Amino acid sequence: MQSRTLRLAWFVACLAIAIPALAQFGYPLKGAWSGEWWLKKGDENRILLEFGWDGKTLTGMLNPGTENITLQKLSLDPPNGGVSNAMAPWLLHFEADGKDQTGKAVHYVVDGKLQNIGAYNKFVTGTWTAGNQKGEFKINLN
Repeated sequence: MQSRTLRLAWFVACLAIAIPALAQFGYPLKGAWSGEWWLKKGDENRILLEFGWDGKTLTGMLNPGTENITLQKLSLDPPNGGVSNAMAPWLLHFEADGKDQTGKAVHYVVDGKLQNIGAYNKFVTGTWTAGNQKGEFKINLN
C-alpha cells in the first residue's frame, strides 16, 4: 500500500513538472520584433515592432520609443483546416500613418505571413508598402 502511494505521489510530481514545460509561449505575435524592409536587397531600412495581446485585443507599435507609430487595422488570422493545418503560416495585416525623413506624411500597409509558429524563432515575411513604394520585409521575434 505504501509503495502504491509513493508511486502515485511520484507520478503527480512528474506531471506537475512536465505540464508547465509543455505550455505554449503565449499569443504567437506578442513581443518585440525587429528586422528590415527594402525596395531592393542591399538597401534595407531597419524596423522595430512591438505587439501586445490582452486576451481580447491585438495592439501594436512601429518603432516604439522613437516614433511611436500606432498600428491600425491590425489583424492576425490563423490558417483554416484545423489541427491538420496548424503549422501553416498565419496571415498578418496592419496599416499605420507616419512621417518620412523629410517630415512628409506616409501611409504604411503591411501584409505578411507569420511562420515557424511552433518554435521560439518565429519570423514574418511579406510586402511592406510605404506611400507609393512597395517592397519586401522580414522580421524576427527578439
